[in-house]
Amino acid sequence: MKILVVSQYFWPENFRINDFVDGMSQRGHEITVLTGKPNYPSGRFYSGYTFFNKRVEFYNGIKVIRSPLITRGNSGGVRLFINYLSFAFFASFCALFRVKGKYDLIFVYQLSPVTVGIPAMILKKKFRIPLFFWILDLWPESVEEASNIRNTSAIKLLTSLVKYIYKKSDRIFISSNSFSRSISEKNVEKNKIVYFPNWAEELYLSDNIQNSKYTNLLPTGFKIMFAGNIGVAQDFESIINAAELVRYNKDIHWVILGDGRKKQWLKNEIDKRQLTSNFHLLGSYPPEEMPNFFCHANTMLVSLKDSKILSLTVPAKIQSYLAFGKPILAMLNGEGTDIINKANAGISCESGNYIKLAQNVESMFNMKPNQLDEMGINAKKYYNQHFNRKILFERFENVYNEFMNIKE
Repeated sequence: MKILVVSQYFWPENFRINDFVDGMSQRGHEITVLTGKPNYPSGRFYSGYTFFNKRVEFYNGIKVIRSPLITRGNSGGVRLFINYLSFAFFASFCALFRVKGKYDLIFVYQLSPVTVGIPAMILKKKFRIPLFFWILDLWPESVEEASNIRNTSAIKLLTSLVKYIYKKSDRIFISSNSFSRSISEKNVEKNKIVYFPNWAEELYLSDNIQNSKYTNLLPTGFKIMFAGNIGVAQDFESIINAAELVRYNKDIHWVILGDGRKKQWLKNEIDKRQLTSNFHLLGSYPPEEMPNFFCHANTMLVSLKDSKILSLTVPAKIQSYLAFGKPILAMLNGEGTDIINKANAGISCESGNYIKLAQNVESMFNMKPNQLDEMGINAKKYYNQHFNRKILFERFENVYNEFMNIKE
């Protein structure tokens, strides 16, 4: 296949679409990517990028067409709205005038915003080829919850846009089974909906792990490790509240890998609550370095705020944690916690319940090593059964082949 991927986010930003592109390329498909200039999560262009330069790049031999956009800035409401619209606007012009050649399929990677579908629809009309739309964030529900807007003309207009994009999509891929109801309510036939969850990059399954590489950066004792975005959705307020409750135990350490808009707030809270000996903010590292950190963790932490929309979401880090075979400490609702419980891969509590989180930390701390090891074994087993990368890529190819057969 010749696949044209449309995504506002792409390498060197760290998103699962990078691995999809790598994996499909390795399977013999020819990939081209239409994307924006990298600026997530800092809100500033990455070093070497500007609004005007690097219109075309190559990533592992894959052609990347970059559209200009207005950066996210501090991710405030107005600036984020401008960021979203700017990509849709400029990428649409790129779709019309800069994307050339012949393709078999358009594949859209849709985190926020759903407006990434606008240039994709232009490409569909231009090339007259199928459009597959992978949803990882529900709209307009996400906007409604984030802005507290209810029943306004803006939400109605956005809902109409979402319905139109879904209508023009030939298949709707969903990363969480919980999304299906929302999609169906937007007049999408059930036979168009395909369950296509996240997976973990192959590096999390590799045996080539450097156990001693980061030992000097890490504390001794029981290490609770979080890897990913330090944002509003991750509910660090509850995490730090839980840490206060177990601060008496000097052997419990919270190791945070990543960056995000709440990082400075977290630093300030750690100082204010005198938790500097309990927390270790190590910053961001390339994805390929994550296994070299994970191997030192006693348990991996995943958390989301208490919200209806987030309860439908499965954070991609869950698949990474499962694949690596580490026990999981979870504070979230919905499908994410269901997966952990079904896998017997850790201990979970509901979103925002920092008291229960603290109790679960103590429970894990007091477990025997073989009990934690068993959770890790269960995690990897469940991953191989449900989120195997090779099987999912084969599923993607089969969906395309079946669609083309029906079309004929």
